[in-house]
Amino acid sequence: MDINPTTIKDCYEIIPQVFKDERGYFFESFNHQKLEEAIQQKINFVQDNQSYSYKGVLRGLHFQKGAHAQAKLVRVLDGIVLDVVVDIRQDSTTYGKIHSTVLSQKNRKQLFIPKGCAHGFVTLSKTAIFFYKCDNYYHKDSEAGIIYNDRTLNIDWQLPESDLIISDKDKVLPLFKELNDTH
Repeated sequence: MDINPTTIKDCYEIIPQVFKDERGYFFESFNHQKLEEAIQQKINFVQDNQSYSYKGVLRGLHFQKGAHAQAKLVRVLDGIVLDVVVDIRQDSTTYGKIHSTVLSQKNRKQLFIPKGCAHGFVTLSKTAIFFYKCDNYYHKDSEAGIIYNDRTLNIDWQLPESDLIISDKDKVLPLFKELNDTH
């Protein structure tokens, strides 16, 4: 598997080596030792999450604050999504930078998202099954986010805004510039 740095410090794209033959295919989707060596930090995933979304569903941009911050390893089991990460670590050399990439069942790519980054995705295919590992448990009082259409971030979600399906909760998230007050 290839583990490549992105434009965000400590954020990596992971591309598996796929072995195909007349029976189908096989690939190693997770290797704890290889991941830790590549990211040069200890990681202990404690929770797996999965979502099913229809085309246009946008989930994000989410993160957990403080002691409940989460690093994530995300991938798509079925379908296609545009995955977006925003570095919100004020002491980071890549603070405010955005990384977006297409994750799909076809490219089998994964994304390691470090603690201190906001994360979201939009479903580009008819449906998508999105799977992710977290290194900290969900804690409701620590959840936070950034509004998906923040003009400072200017994220291209690759779909017209009129086609997006967004939860009421995500429609009222604060702006990126307001993070200092809530983060």
